[in-house]
Amino acid sequence: MKGKRAIRLVPAVGVLMVPLLLAGCGLFDSSAQSIDPPPASVEEAMLKAASGESVPTGDRLEAVYLSDQNGLLAPVSLPIAPGDSAANAKTSLEMLVKGGPFSGIIPEGFQGILPQGTEVESVSIDQDSKVAVVEFNSSFLDYPAQDERKILEALTWTLTERPDVQSVQIWVDGRKLNEMPVNGTPTDRLLTRALGINLELGNGVSAMSSSPVTVYFSAASPAGVAYYVPVTRLVQSGPDKLSSALTELIHGPQSKQGLNQVLTGQTKLESVKKTEDGVVSVAITDDMFEHGEIVPAEFLQSIVLTAADNAGGTAKIRIELNGQKTVMGEDNQNYGLPVARPEHINEIPI
Repeated sequence: MKGKRAIRLVPAVGVLMVPLLLAGCGLFDSSAQSIDPPPASVEEAMLKAASGESVPTGDRLEAVYLSDQNGLLAPVSLPIAPGDSAANAKTSLEMLVKGGPFSGIIPEGFQGILPQGTEVESVSIDQDSKVAVVEFNSSFLDYPAQDERKILEALTWTLTERPDVQSVQIWVDGRKLNEMPVNGTPTDRLLTRALGINLELGNGVSAMSSSPVTVYFSAASPAGVAYYVPVTRLVQSGPDKLSSALTELIHGPQSKQGLNQVLTGQTKLESVKKTEDGVVSVAITDDMFEHGEIVPAEFLQSIVLTAADNAGGTAKIRIELNGQKTVMGEDNQNYGLPVARPEHINEIPI
């Protein structure tokens, strides 16, 4: 990398309603809480993962959206013990409960966002409509105002991380929840990822004439472990969502909530093309990198995550840098070939 300008890169490890858009963001809660022991099978899986061993046969990693030390939601991949789809979805939601049975095995700097005492009474998934119906006990309704939107984002994005879930409906104590009780956020319609996550309004943009894009920046845990944070930014409406998203990625974080610039100040987006076979080709230039130079994986992975999410999630991404068709990352992966969105991101040790 040419020494023209310093860039902070941390090594990587492993149509909305206005009331929803402008809801506040909660702060990290550091109060001491009583923690129940986690289920033995999950505890074993977590301990093995933390020691560098492979996840036990039959266990799988699933991403759950936890609140980090900066009050932002981020996916964290955690082992889930064997079970059917509904059982695994239920376990994933239980990991979101403050002071719940999984709190002791959540990575440092993270915690659940669902209110303490929340119980996941049931989860059912309709395989045809891909609707997940979740029922909680009444403790789910006991939360501070600043957490309301984050609660909806965390449970929706956690469940829709699964390929068999596209939307979510919430019930509490046997009744469908049509409105959140504190700020009155409507929940009478199915919740989808159109809700956004870590929502922010782009500079100089009007919420009434905007459209959302989701970009991935990086942050670091208290132990210095890097992880990716999705941010839904409202930008000026335009015909090309992919280009808008990548342009916002280049602009970098607006918030000072611990997010890092992942691309350099020299990066320029030259073109974005989607082929008939679903591959998205992203051509960028950045004169901080010399011909054939190994590129930080964080730089490349943030492009892949951002492009894939805004292209529908299943598209493969091909990156061209400074006209080069071969783009090698520090992770020894050639990003000049079609690359899929990682199945698991943010595998953070406990």
